[in-house]
Amino acid sequence: MSDTVPKALRIVSLLPSATEVVAAIGLGSQLVGRSHECDYPPGLSAVPVVTRPRIDPAKPSRGLHRNVTKLITKALSVFEVDAERLRALRPDVILTQHQCAACAVTEDDLAAALAKWTGAAPRIVSLAPSTLKEVWASFGVIGEALDHRWAGRELAEHARERVSIIGHRAPALATRPTVVAIEWLDPPMIAGNWVPDLITAAGGTPVLATSGQHSELIALKDIAAADPEMMVLMPCGFDLARTEAEATAFLARKTIARMRTVREGRVWAADGSAYFNRPGPRLITSIEILSEILHPGAFNFGHEGSSWRRIG
Repeated sequence: MSDTVPKALRIVSLLPSATEVVAAIGLGSQLVGRSHECDYPPGLSAVPVVTRPRIDPAKPSRGLHRNVTKLITKALSVFEVDAERLRALRPDVILTQHQCAACAVTEDDLAAALAKWTGAAPRIVSLAPSTLKEVWASFGVIGEALDHRWAGRELAEHARERVSIIGHRAPALATRPTVVAIEWLDPPMIAGNWVPDLITAAGGTPVLATSGQHSELIALKDIAAADPEMMVLMPCGFDLARTEAEATAFLARKTIARMRTVREGRVWAADGSAYFNRPGPRLITSIEILSEILHPGAFNFGHEGSSWRRIG
Protein backbone atom coordinates (compact mmCIF):
# COMPACT_ATOMS: atom_id res chain seq x y z
CA MET A 1 0.00 0.00 0.00
CA SER A 2 1.41 3.37 -0.96
CA ASP A 3 1.67 6.35 1.36
CA THR A 4 0.33 8.48 -1.52
CA VAL A 5 -3.25 9.25 -0.53
CA PRO A 6 -5.60 9.38 -3.54
CA LYS A 7 -8.20 11.18 -1.48
CA ALA A 8 -8.66 12.52 2.02
CA LEU A 9 -10.16 9.63 3.96
CA ARG A 10 -13.12 10.48 6.16
CA ILE A 11 -12.22 9.05 9.56
CA VAL A 12 -14.41 8.36 12.58
CA SER A 13 -12.57 7.36 15.75
CA LEU A 14 -14.54 5.81 18.59
CA LEU A 15 -11.43 5.15 20.67
CA PRO A 16 -9.60 8.00 22.45
CA SER A 17 -6.16 6.45 22.03
CA ALA A 18 -6.76 5.94 18.30
CA THR A 19 -7.85 9.56 17.99
CA GLU A 20 -4.52 10.59 19.48
CA VAL A 21 -2.66 8.40 17.00
CA VAL A 22 -4.62 9.85 14.06
CA ALA A 23 -3.61 13.35 15.15
CA ALA A 24 0.00 12.33 15.81
CA ILE A 25 0.47 10.99 12.28
CA GLY A 26 -0.89 14.22 10.82
CA LEU A 27 -4.44 13.24 9.93
CA GLY A 28 -6.40 15.14 12.57
CA SER A 29 -8.02 17.30 9.91
CA GLN A 30 -9.58 14.18 8.38
CA LEU A 31 -11.50 13.25 11.53
CA VAL A 32 -15.19 13.73 10.78
CA GLY A 33 -16.53 12.02 13.91
CA ARG A 34 -15.42 10.94 17.38
CA SER A 35 -16.62 9.35 20.59
CA HIS A 36 -17.74 11.41 23.59
CA GLU A 37 -14.50 10.38 25.34
CA CYS A 38 -12.15 11.60 22.59
CA ASP A 39 -10.87 14.80 24.22
CA TYR A 40 -7.23 14.98 23.14
CA PRO A 41 -5.41 16.65 21.47
CA PRO A 42 -6.97 20.10 21.98
CA GLY A 43 -9.11 21.36 19.15
CA LEU A 44 -11.47 18.41 18.78
CA SER A 45 -14.54 20.30 19.97
CA ALA A 46 -15.63 21.00 16.39
CA VAL A 47 -15.57 17.29 15.45
CA PRO A 48 -19.09 15.77 15.78
CA VAL A 49 -19.66 13.33 18.65
CA VAL A 50 -21.44 10.11 17.66
CA THR A 51 -21.61 8.20 20.96
CA ARG A 52 -22.96 8.65 24.46
CA PRO A 53 -22.83 6.62 27.68
CA ARG A 54 -25.88 4.75 28.99
CA ILE A 55 -24.74 5.38 32.56
CA ASP A 56 -23.94 8.48 34.59
CA PRO A 57 -20.12 8.75 34.63
CA ALA A 58 -20.29 11.14 37.59
CA LYS A 59 -21.41 8.38 39.96
CA PRO A 60 -18.93 7.12 42.60
CA SER A 61 -16.78 4.09 41.79
CA ARG A 62 -19.08 1.50 43.39
CA GLY A 63 -22.16 2.84 41.60
CA LEU A 64 -20.40 2.96 38.25
CA HIS A 65 -19.15 -0.59 38.62
CA ARG A 66 -22.60 -1.85 39.60
CA ASN A 67 -24.32 -0.15 36.64
CA VAL A 68 -21.73 -1.31 34.11
CA THR A 69 -21.90 -4.88 35.43
CA LYS A 70 -25.70 -4.91 35.16
CA LEU A 71 -25.60 -3.78 31.54
CA ILE A 72 -22.91 -6.27 30.53
CA THR A 73 -24.65 -9.11 32.38
CA LYS A 74 -27.82 -8.39 30.41
CA ALA A 75 -25.79 -8.32 27.17
CA LEU A 76 -26.52 -4.62 26.82
CA SER A 77 -24.06 -2.03 25.62
CA VAL A 78 -22.50 0.49 27.98
CA PHE A 79 -22.40 2.99 25.12
CA GLU A 80 -24.89 4.08 22.48
CA VAL A 81 -23.92 4.91 18.91
CA ASP A 82 -25.90 7.61 17.11
CA ALA A 83 -26.54 5.58 13.94
CA GLU A 84 -28.23 8.39 12.03
CA ARG A 85 -25.46 10.88 12.67
CA LEU A 86 -22.78 8.29 11.91
CA ARG A 87 -24.33 7.51 8.53
CA ALA A 88 -24.62 11.22 7.74
CA LEU A 89 -20.87 11.64 8.26
CA ARG A 90 -20.15 9.08 5.51
CA PRO A 91 -16.89 7.73 7.02
CA ASP A 92 -14.48 5.68 4.96
CA VAL A 93 -12.84 4.21 8.06
CA ILE A 94 -14.12 3.69 11.62
CA LEU A 95 -11.58 3.03 14.39
CA THR A 96 -12.81 1.07 17.40
CA GLN A 97 -11.75 -1.70 19.81
CA HIS A 98 -12.73 -5.19 20.96
CA GLN A 99 -10.81 -5.35 24.22
CA CYS A 100 -13.09 -3.95 26.92
CA ALA A 101 -16.85 -3.44 26.70
CA ALA A 102 -16.77 -1.14 29.73
CA CYS A 103 -14.05 1.20 28.48
CA ALA A 104 -14.99 2.26 24.96
CA VAL A 105 -17.28 1.53 22.02
CA THR A 106 -16.78 -1.98 20.63
CA GLU A 107 -17.45 -3.67 17.30
CA ASP A 108 -20.67 -5.08 18.75
CA ASP A 109 -21.84 -1.57 19.60
CA LEU A 110 -21.41 -0.67 15.94
CA ALA A 111 -23.41 -3.64 14.66
CA ALA A 112 -26.83 -2.03 14.98
CA ALA A 113 -25.60 1.29 13.59
CA LEU A 114 -24.22 -0.43 10.50
CA ALA A 115 -27.11 -2.86 10.01
CA LYS A 116 -29.10 -0.48 7.82
CA TRP A 117 -26.14 1.08 6.08
CA THR A 118 -26.74 1.96 2.45
CA GLY A 119 -24.02 2.21 -0.13
CA ALA A 120 -20.40 1.24 0.44
CA ALA A 121 -19.86 0.25 4.08
CA PRO A 122 -16.95 1.86 5.93
CA ARG A 123 -13.90 -0.19 6.83
CA ILE A 124 -13.85 -1.15 10.51
CA VAL A 125 -10.43 -1.25 12.16
CA SER A 126 -10.65 -2.81 15.62
CA LEU A 127 -7.74 -2.69 18.06
CA ALA A 128 -6.95 -4.66 21.21
CA PRO A 129 -3.32 -4.26 22.33
CA SER A 130 -2.52 -5.97 25.64
CA THR A 131 1.18 -5.20 26.11
CA LEU A 132 3.32 -2.12 25.56
CA LYS A 133 4.93 -3.81 22.55
CA GLU A 134 1.47 -4.37 21.05
CA VAL A 135 0.49 -0.76 21.73
CA TRP A 136 3.45 0.50 19.71
CA ALA A 137 2.61 -2.01 16.95
CA SER A 138 -0.97 -0.71 16.85
CA PHE A 139 0.33 2.67 15.66
CA GLY A 140 1.51 0.93 12.50
CA VAL A 141 -1.86 -0.82 12.11
CA ILE A 142 -3.67 2.51 12.23
CA GLY A 143 -1.18 4.10 9.84
CA GLU A 144 -1.61 1.21 7.40
CA ALA A 145 -5.40 1.49 7.53
CA LEU A 146 -5.23 5.21 6.81
CA ASP A 147 -2.72 4.97 3.96
CA HIS A 148 0.02 6.46 6.14
CA ARG A 149 2.03 3.33 6.81
CA TRP A 150 5.39 5.02 7.36
CA ALA A 151 3.95 7.73 9.59
CA GLY A 152 2.50 5.05 11.85
CA ARG A 153 5.77 3.15 11.94
CA GLU A 154 7.76 6.29 12.65
CA LEU A 155 5.46 7.17 15.55
CA ALA A 156 6.00 3.69 16.98
CA GLU A 157 9.76 3.95 16.56
CA HIS A 158 9.79 7.35 18.25
CA ALA A 159 7.92 5.82 21.21
CA ARG A 160 10.40 2.98 21.49
CA GLU A 161 13.33 5.40 21.41
CA ARG A 162 11.82 7.59 24.14
CA VAL A 163 11.29 4.55 26.36
CA SER A 164 14.80 3.32 25.61
CA ILE A 165 16.31 6.57 26.90
CA ILE A 166 14.67 6.00 30.28
CA GLY A 167 15.52 2.30 30.17
CA HIS A 168 19.23 3.00 29.70
CA ARG A 169 19.26 4.92 32.98
CA ALA A 170 17.12 2.45 34.94
CA PRO A 171 19.77 -0.35 35.26
CA ALA A 172 22.08 2.09 37.03
CA LEU A 173 19.50 2.76 39.75
CA ALA A 174 20.27 1.31 43.16
CA THR A 175 16.77 -0.09 43.68
CA ARG A 176 13.75 -1.19 41.67
CA PRO A 177 10.91 -0.76 44.19
CA THR A 178 7.90 -3.06 44.17
CA VAL A 179 4.79 -1.24 42.93
CA VAL A 180 1.09 -2.03 42.99
CA ALA A 181 -1.01 -0.06 40.50
CA ILE A 182 -4.72 0.27 41.26
CA GLU A 183 -7.03 0.71 38.25
CA TRP A 184 -10.32 0.83 40.16
CA LEU A 185 -10.98 1.75 43.78
CA ASP A 186 -14.35 0.27 44.68
CA PRO A 187 -14.32 -2.63 44.17
CA PRO A 188 -10.52 -2.69 43.91
CA MET A 189 -8.94 -3.76 40.63
CA ILE A 190 -5.28 -4.20 39.78
CA ALA A 191 -4.03 -2.48 36.61
CA GLY A 192 -2.98 -5.10 34.07
CA ASN A 193 -2.39 -5.20 30.31
CA TRP A 194 0.45 -2.77 29.50
CA VAL A 195 0.70 -1.16 32.97
CA PRO A 196 3.19 -3.75 34.31
CA ASP A 197 5.36 -2.93 31.28
CA LEU A 198 5.15 0.78 32.14
CA ILE A 199 6.27 0.09 35.71
CA THR A 200 9.18 -2.05 34.53
CA ALA A 201 10.26 0.57 31.97
CA ALA A 202 10.18 3.24 34.69
CA GLY A 203 12.55 1.28 36.92
CA GLY A 204 10.07 -0.52 39.16
CA THR A 205 8.92 -4.08 39.84
CA PRO A 206 5.17 -4.67 39.31
CA VAL A 207 3.35 -6.87 41.79
CA LEU A 208 -0.02 -8.63 41.55
CA ALA A 209 -0.10 -8.10 37.77
CA THR A 210 1.55 -9.64 34.74
CA SER A 211 2.18 -8.01 31.37
CA GLY A 212 -0.59 -8.79 28.89
CA GLN A 213 -3.12 -10.05 31.44
CA HIS A 214 -6.38 -8.12 31.73
CA SER A 215 -7.03 -6.00 34.79
CA GLU A 216 -8.74 -8.06 37.47
CA LEU A 217 -10.75 -7.51 40.63
CA ILE A 218 -8.84 -8.31 43.81
CA ALA A 219 -9.57 -8.60 47.52
CA LEU A 220 -8.21 -5.90 49.81
CA LYS A 221 -6.46 -8.56 51.90
CA ASP A 222 -4.51 -9.72 48.84
CA ILE A 223 -3.29 -6.20 48.14
CA ALA A 224 -2.16 -5.91 51.75
CA ALA A 225 -0.49 -9.33 51.68
CA ALA A 226 1.65 -8.30 48.71
CA ASP A 227 3.20 -5.58 50.91
CA PRO A 228 4.38 -3.36 48.02
CA GLU A 229 6.87 -0.60 48.65
CA MET A 230 4.79 1.86 46.62
CA MET A 231 1.16 2.24 45.57
CA VAL A 232 -0.04 4.27 42.59
CA LEU A 233 -3.76 4.95 42.10
CA MET A 234 -4.79 5.40 38.45
CA PRO A 235 -8.55 4.68 38.17
CA CYS A 236 -9.80 4.13 34.64
CA GLY A 237 -11.48 7.27 33.31
CA PHE A 238 -10.63 9.43 36.35
CA ASP A 239 -8.53 12.58 36.11
CA LEU A 240 -6.12 13.56 38.89
CA ALA A 241 -8.63 15.61 40.89
CA ARG A 242 -11.25 12.86 40.89
CA THR A 243 -8.67 10.22 41.79
CA GLU A 244 -7.59 12.28 44.78
CA ALA A 245 -11.20 12.84 45.84
CA GLU A 246 -12.11 9.15 45.80
CA ALA A 247 -8.76 7.96 47.18
CA THR A 248 -9.64 9.15 50.68
CA ALA A 249 -12.28 6.47 51.22
CA PHE A 250 -10.11 3.76 49.66
CA LEU A 251 -7.10 4.54 51.85
CA ALA A 252 -9.34 4.70 54.93
CA ARG A 253 -10.40 1.04 54.54
CA LYS A 254 -8.92 -0.73 57.57
CA THR A 255 -7.10 -3.36 55.55
CA ILE A 256 -5.51 -0.74 53.33
CA ALA A 257 -4.86 1.79 56.10
CA ARG A 258 -2.74 -0.78 57.97
CA MET A 259 -0.46 -1.38 54.97
CA ARG A 260 3.16 -0.31 55.41
CA THR A 261 3.17 1.75 52.22
CA VAL A 262 0.09 3.67 53.41
CA ARG A 263 1.33 4.17 56.97
CA GLU A 264 4.67 5.44 55.69
CA GLY A 265 3.08 7.80 53.16
CA ARG A 266 4.15 6.12 49.93
CA VAL A 267 0.93 6.45 47.94
CA TRP A 268 0.49 8.52 44.79
CA ALA A 269 -2.48 9.57 42.66
CA ALA A 270 -2.14 9.87 38.89
CA ASP A 271 -4.30 10.99 35.98
CA GLY A 272 -5.39 7.60 34.66
CA SER A 273 -7.82 8.99 32.10
CA ALA A 274 -5.26 11.02 30.19
CA TYR A 275 -2.35 8.64 30.49
CA PHE A 276 -2.26 5.12 31.91
CA ASN A 277 -5.67 3.91 30.69
CA ARG A 278 -5.17 4.94 27.06
CA PRO A 279 -2.99 2.71 24.86
CA GLY A 280 -1.75 5.59 22.76
CA PRO A 281 1.24 7.95 22.36
CA ARG A 282 0.88 9.37 25.87
CA LEU A 283 1.94 6.08 27.43
CA ILE A 284 5.39 7.59 26.97
CA THR A 285 4.35 10.33 29.39
CA SER A 286 2.96 7.63 31.70
CA ILE A 287 6.43 6.08 31.93
CA GLU A 288 7.91 9.50 32.67
CA ILE A 289 5.34 10.01 35.44
CA LEU A 290 6.18 6.66 37.01
CA SER A 291 9.90 7.38 36.71
CA GLU A 292 9.42 10.62 38.66
CA ILE A 293 7.39 8.83 41.33
CA LEU A 294 9.67 5.82 41.72
CA HIS A 295 13.02 7.61 41.40
CA PRO A 296 12.58 11.32 42.20
CA GLY A 297 16.31 11.89 42.47
CA ALA A 298 17.05 10.49 39.04
CA PHE A 299 14.13 11.64 36.90
CA ASN A 300 12.36 14.98 36.64
CA PHE A 301 10.22 15.54 33.55
CA GLY A 302 8.06 18.26 35.10
CA HIS A 303 4.80 16.29 35.47
CA GLU A 304 4.38 16.58 39.24
CA GLY A 305 1.35 18.59 40.26
CA SER A 306 -0.38 18.50 36.89
CA SER A 307 -0.37 14.74 36.21
CA TRP A 308 0.44 13.19 39.59
CA ARG A 309 0.67 14.07 43.25
CA ARG A 310 1.72 12.32 46.42
CA ILE A 311 -1.32 11.72 48.60
CA GLY A 312 0.01 9.53 51.38
